[in-house]
Amino acid sequence: MDAVRVALLREVLAGTEWPAATRRFAGALRSSVGAHGGGLLLVGTEEYEPWHLAAHLVDEAAWSGTPELSPTLVRHAARPGDPAHLAVGLGRLAAARRGETLLVVTPDAVGAPLLERVHDARRAGATVLALDGQVAGNGDLRALAHDALAVPGGTDLDLDTVQHLVSAAAGENAGGASRGRRSFRDRLSRLADHLTAPPPARW
Repeated sequence: MDAVRVALLREVLAGTEWPAATRRFAGALRSSVGAHGGGLLLVGTEEYEPWHLAAHLVDEAAWSGTPELSPTLVRHAARPGDPAHLAVGLGRLAAARRGETLLVVTPDAVGAPLLERVHDARRAGATVLALDGQVAGNGDLRALAHDALAVPGGTDLDLDTVQHLVSAAAGENAGGASRGRRSFRDRLSRLADHLTAPPPARW
């Protein structure tokens, strides 16, 4: 019941900037991949690979009937013998072109080698998005990005939670052939919002 969990998260975060911020960023992601029919590359750092976001986006792509949301996970330590979906290495970033979207996700600072590859992808015409921990050293990444969302440290909110909200929002509002299935999921999410809402104040 992912829709229920997302509704609960949004209820907990009501009154903060995060429900709107994650929907806005999800809209930027959806618009970028939708405008060109896909080509979503997802990359982290050597220390952090965004496995869970990749899995969530694959699920959202299937639920919403929007296959362009399904990403290619680009890995720092990919090996030729790995399964196909895990065997895409950093060389794929050098092949990024106009019409593709590169989403960089990391809780840590991005090192110079990856920044150079992101810069090259942007220069080749790819749209760059960044979802990161608000840490020193990531100003350069956010400066390269066409759109960015930073999660500050020292709060109860973590990057994994924000990724869950972003992926859910990307799938909820996506256009696609499976409009009936998407409508059911939207109704389920609205029902969960209703069930978890506080009772009205009585005067």
